[in-house]
Amino acid sequence: MLCVSIGRGRHRHMIAEHKHLVERGARLVELRVDYINGDVNLRRLLADRPCPVIITCRRQADGGKWRGTEQQRLLLLRTAIAEGVEYVDLEDDVAGSIPRFGKTKRIVSYHDFRKTPDDLQAIHDRLAAQDPDVVKLATMANQPHDNVRMLRLLRDAKVPTIGMCMGDMGTPSRILSARYNTPFVYSTFHHERVLAPGQLSFQQMIEIYNHDRIDPQTQVFGVIGDPIGHSLSPQIQNAAFRHADLNAVYVPFRVPAENLDQFLDDARELDIRGLSVTIPHKEAVLAKLTKLDPAVKGIGAANTIVFDGEHRIGYNTDYRAAMDSLERALVPPQYEQGSLREKTVLVLGAGGAARAIAYGLKIRSAEVVVTGRTPRRAQQLAEKLECKWVDWNNRYGLTPDGIVNCTPIGMHPNVDETPYDRLHLRPYMFVFDTVYNPESTLLVKEARSQGCTVVTGVEMFIRQAALQFKLFSGVESSWEMLRDVLRRLTGPAKQ
Repeated sequence: MLCVSIGRGRHRHMIAEHKHLVERGARLVELRVDYINGDVNLRRLLADRPCPVIITCRRQADGGKWRGTEQQRLLLLRTAIAEGVEYVDLEDDVAGSIPRFGKTKRIVSYHDFRKTPDDLQAIHDRLAAQDPDVVKLATMANQPHDNVRMLRLLRDAKVPTIGMCMGDMGTPSRILSARYNTPFVYSTFHHERVLAPGQLSFQQMIEIYNHDRIDPQTQVFGVIGDPIGHSLSPQIQNAAFRHADLNAVYVPFRVPAENLDQFLDDARELDIRGLSVTIPHKEAVLAKLTKLDPAVKGIGAANTIVFDGEHRIGYNTDYRAAMDSLERALVPPQYEQGSLREKTVLVLGAGGAARAIAYGLKIRSAEVVVTGRTPRRAQQLAEKLECKWVDWNNRYGLTPDGIVNCTPIGMHPNVDETPYDRLHLRPYMFVFDTVYNPESTLLVKEARSQGCTVVTGVEMFIRQAALQFKLFSGVESSWEMLRDVLRRLTGPAKQ
């Protein structure tokens, strides 16, 4: 169950949001009365409440906004209990001074906004000894392994326990805690009004992560990268799981490069079945895989991992998706069958996507030329694939038949940038931009204005997502449905 936290400065706004949330399906609400300006009128907040309530009044030292004295705060919490509120949140250092009364349930809580302490179990034991109905721990995640430690605590807890790691690195603990029979999970009223670092909104938890469907049998998939907040893969893949009526959830895991090995070792404990892999891990993961698809060996990068028993199997759906997208665009009468043969194609970029696409072009007998803003990487890629490379500043010295942009240049929010100037585009060229947000990048717009054949990043993104979904689930996804979801996410209103 989700508990939605509301923090507003005026009573009427808090009451209105409470009612609105219940209309949308909320069954439990936390009223953060420390946010209210002036005196708190508990009776007004609790009168005719449409669903059960947690009353919380957090001190500034604990991440709250309470400006009164500690004596006033404790009196407010005791008053909430006397008024018969369903739950009251008591920090561990004051829980002993506020006795149980009536039917109000006690949440004994602990917060650490700097770290996830090494003695997490000892802290839990201390809280569990203070007559709680629910123990709550909220700590800052400084590494992905902190999520594992917190979820392990939930799994082994003998009393009802809520445990979450804060910050964007702690997001998985919020989403996955429902697999461990936690009493409820905190969310916020709106994603732009978070009350704790890394908190997700009620709408995000329901509409993106299908939180109302998560249970101990839910299969876990995800995407790893750093950064990861920009990724639209959770929206796409969770929509596909929902459309196929599968009990599965797809989670964003922010994994810094130095934590990659530990995270992949932790994957079994998290019961992860499959992962999408993005920057900067597409090459580094190879050392941790036990089996490689033949294309991965040739490319030297993987964007998909499937966990099968003891094996971690690496695939590259970027390669196949890019080639499918390109070959569908290069069709008669303008292009002949096998039209990539002996065509000169300039690949902009030398990262994981560039590796996959350059490899695909190479085995289709195209003349591949690689360039990038980091000359050393471009040269290394060219040497691996036995193709040519040119310095980034000399990219206009060629007259290619096609251009493939594998850089992030032109990606939202930098939509006024292009990696290849319009003056050098020719009508006989094809232009493939792997950026998908926005779909109509400046490069795409200018290529169309010059009469070029154009392939957009949306085509590739959806195809690779569909291929990943098939590897994860064994089920074919609806390509049209995935395309509609992506376009809703990246349409003009979202820019």
